[in-house]
Amino acid sequence: MSIHSLTGPIQLHDARLRAVCDLSVPAARQDAGLHAYDGAIQDLSPGGVKAGLAALAATESGAPLDDHDEAQIAAAVTAVAARLGELELHRVNPVWHIGNLDLSVYDREYAPADVRQAARDQHVQLWPDAVDAAIESLDHMPRAVAQAALPLARGLASFLAPGEDAARRAQQRFVDHLETSAQHGDPTPGMGAGALQSLLATSEACEVDLEELATRAEAEDERLAALLEEACRRLDPEAPIAVTVAALRALHPTADVLVPTVKTMVREAITWTAESGLVPYSDGECEVALMPESQRWAAAGMFAAAPFEPDAPSRFYVTPPDPALAAADQDAWLASYFNRATLPVIAVHEVSPGHFAHSRARRRATGEARRTLVSDGFNEGWAHYTEQLCLEEGFHADDPAFAIGVALDALRRVARLRCALALHAEEVSLDQAADLFTRNAHVSGPAARSETRRGLLDPGYGRYTWGKLAILDLRERARQSWGPRFTLTRFHRALLDLGSPPLGLIDAAIELG
Repeated sequence: MSIHSLTGPIQLHDARLRAVCDLSVPAARQDAGLHAYDGAIQDLSPGGVKAGLAALAATESGAPLDDHDEAQIAAAVTAVAARLGELELHRVNPVWHIGNLDLSVYDREYAPADVRQAARDQHVQLWPDAVDAAIESLDHMPRAVAQAALPLARGLASFLAPGEDAARRAQQRFVDHLETSAQHGDPTPGMGAGALQSLLATSEACEVDLEELATRAEAEDERLAALLEEACRRLDPEAPIAVTVAALRALHPTADVLVPTVKTMVREAITWTAESGLVPYSDGECEVALMPESQRWAAAGMFAAAPFEPDAPSRFYVTPPDPALAAADQDAWLASYFNRATLPVIAVHEVSPGHFAHSRARRRATGEARRTLVSDGFNEGWAHYTEQLCLEEGFHADDPAFAIGVALDALRRVARLRCALALHAEEVSLDQAADLFTRNAHVSGPAARSETRRGLLDPGYGRYTWGKLAILDLRERARQSWGPRFTLTRFHRALLDLGSPPLGLIDAAIELG
């Protein structure tokens, strides 16, 4: 099968890589920019998945690859076979089917508007088929997972235009199916420790000891709590930590100036990164805009120009508070996500030297595997690592609020890791998991419950902390291996030259760098 972009032919020469993309259509289209998949859905029915896995098993390698690219493709084959074969996630997790219906990729300016509109319209026409497959497949859905997915499934309606009645009816059938499972589904919310271990290990091409990972998470939690306390004491030696945090959260832009305020933070982060020389590439254009309504389940997100797309401005979207909310609730939204402490951290994580800078490196990666495949653990681990990197290297060095923001953000991420490990090993209830965020990460009320629900839909959402720790471990090994030839610039270039590799393969940066 030849893959063709909208600007000319692009062929994935390795049959295994093509088969992996055929079993990961939304990711191939969105993350790699393989727009031969535009206007297409993945057949996630039981029969369709079985056929796709059989095609994957029958593939053979193409032209000889270097050892690292070969290892990346082999890891991707193992990962997708585990997710859809051994674990059958398409039968228990609606997120796979929601991603199959997602139309947000067509908002990116990778092709003329009329071409993208035609692909989007063709995709919408396939919604009834995708929903038929989803209803047939989703026969093992836990009750709590269906409940957590319902807001996302209902939100799919915002993609649709007036007159797209067949798609709207299909979307409602999908919602109805989830509502039934939300009442009558399996009462056990977690996937089980064995399944979680298999998911993490195959996703990141490494052995995983859940107990050891939990121990590291607990130690990181303690380190971050100490960092938060020290930074708060610098800002106000007398006030309790909770009071200092609340005071910082009260300092936030209003909705009408949210975008220009974020633009200022983004320019500062990009300029500082370029001047520091910490990452290999600081080119490209990054626009800031309000999040499209169809994507407003997230507070912020980077939509970068993908490796196989023509270069175009990347977009960093931020979500304003819902104007239908009461004034106090709108204020609480802005205070939670866009306050004085967290705004610069978001700019670092999402833009530079985080996701946007990483996307510029991925566009230059050599080899199809490095440009196509994305490890979630590395992708989010890198962005989260850059927050600590910026703190270490003096970004906002004179402002303790930045250190407080880094600590708060990291505490929330480590709470996700601890929550996922405990929740899916069935060691805690949903209420106990939410309490973990309140006690350890200064996240409470609806926000804590939202974090817990996300852990049901995304069992690997501890990847931020796991990936950060893996990169920090690798940095120390590189420092020891390279000796006086070690620099952060050399380390980051060697690492990002690998694309977005599974965490189990990042040691190649030491050898190849």
